[in-house]
Amino acid sequence: MTATFSHKQMAVNCFNAVWDFLDLPERTKEEEEKMLHLAHVSFWHWTQVEEHTTKNLSIGYWQLSRVYAITELGERSHYYANRCLEVSKDNNIEPFYIGYAYEALSRANTLLGRYDLSKIHSEHAIEYAQKVKDESSKNMLLNDIQIIKSYWEKN
Repeated sequence: MTATFSHKQMAVNCFNAVWDFLDLPERTKEEEEKMLHLAHVSFWHWTQVEEHTTKNLSIGYWQLSRVYAITELGERSHYYANRCLEVSKDNNIEPFYIGYAYEALSRANTLLGRYDLSKIHSEHAIEYAQKVKDESSKNMLLNDIQIIKSYWEKN
């Protein structure tokens, strides 16, 4: 018997599985590896969905950046944050997603000890957050920026 699946369902399932790992207070090395693999699998499956959008790509690049940041692989996190920003700005998607692209760059630069760049990117994220109409989405982005700012105070 052959298993049937859709690329879209696989992308969504893997994306959600990554969030299960991200929500854990601590992860083992094996869980971190699974999380990284799932993020890549999710992204790849999105690229196979015929009707995928640049928003799907932006979100996928953002998630890749976040999992690499969580696993303290700063250069990889930075790479995917840059891709997220490129896709988001080149395609003029909603301010929420561009704001999160800057959030990812801020987080990656913090991890790399580039606090001046991190601060610049966080300011851009805040500028885009102010353009977000949905209050809960705006607050989520602003809260994530506050978490990054708290890292600066520790260092």
